Amino acid sequence: MIVRKLRLQRGWTQEHLAELTGLSVRSIQRLERGQSASLETMNSLAAVFEVDRSILKPGDSPVPTTSPVTPDEESAIQYVKGVKDFYSHLFMYLLFVTVFGFFLGFKHPLILWGSIGWGIGVIVHGLNVFEVINFFGPNWEKKQIEKRLGRPL
Repeated sequence: MIVRKLRLQRGWTQEHLAELTGLSVRSIQRLERGQSASLETMNSLAAVFEVDRSILKPGDSPVPTTSPVTPDEESAIQYVKGVKDFYSHLFMYLLFVTVFGFFLGFKHPLILWGSIGWGIGVIVHGLNVFEVINFFGPNWEKKQIEKRLGRPL
């Protein structure tokens, strides 16, 4: 977890950290899930992050390895995840409309009405992700949580 936090503080992707350390992306993923690492791996990470190796070592660490992510970091993570989900949604829409439109014809009713309906969904998804409209934004979530817990709004 500390590897992930240090990586996010610097704004690095897992791929970028893997390049800097000479490790594989898979190794970085395992380390971020808390799996143990070799001494060489720990030395490489400590050198890249410019920290003492003992900080990265689980158990004996002076800094808790399960330190919580700050609310700002969590918000940024959730935002990026939402943007990634939107782009995945948009890519799938374009792929399916193109492929099925090519085989069935773009004027086929199934393709025409399906692409219009799905396209509206993609547009609403994009507007929601980029916070142009907020159907189910953070304020809505907070209100629903408080309501569920029986606390006054």
